[in-house]
Amino acid sequence: MSAAVIEAEAARPPSRHLYSRVCALLSKASLMLAVVLLIAIIVCVQYQVVGRYLFNDTPVWAEGLALQLVLYVTALGVAVGVRDAGHIGLDSLVSLLPDSLRLKVEILIHALVALFGAIMVSSGWLWTRLKWSDIKPMMGIPVGADYLALVIAGVLIVLFSIEHIVALLRNEEVVPAWN
Repeated sequence: MSAAVIEAEAARPPSRHLYSRVCALLSKASLMLAVVLLIAIIVCVQYQVVGRYLFNDTPVWAEGLALQLVLYVTALGVAVGVRDAGHIGLDSLVSLLPDSLRLKVEILIHALVALFGAIMVSSGWLWTRLKWSDIKPMMGIPVGADYLALVIAGVLIVLFSIEHIVALLRNEEVVPAWN
């Protein structure tokens, strides 16, 4: 990024309207839940290792639960990354644009990310419904629960992308939830 772009972004006040505060709360709650689920993954894997090597009896549900939790940790992490601008971007190209065009391109980028999130919701919900009647033999839960993570991430991505668009239009900066 050029020095002018960094100064311009630093000059923008933080977004503090109600929608932004709700999104910040959702982001922080998602991040905290992802941390709890990550700890649960570690406990599941440890339980599986202890069961296998100490008791020669591997619990059948531990691996399935760990894999299920990985899906949700990833989904929540992706959504928080979209809000906190932790995703991959081409800032160097956008920073070379004139100010009037830069705002339009940034809005377009967030709109495309929102569209991607909406597609995640739509296709994730379709697969959730299609696979809900299939049951995972190791855990006894519906296979559709795998695809529900897509729906949750997609909804959050849409909400967070809208927040970025509103902030850009108001000349404000979205403050990461982990600050």
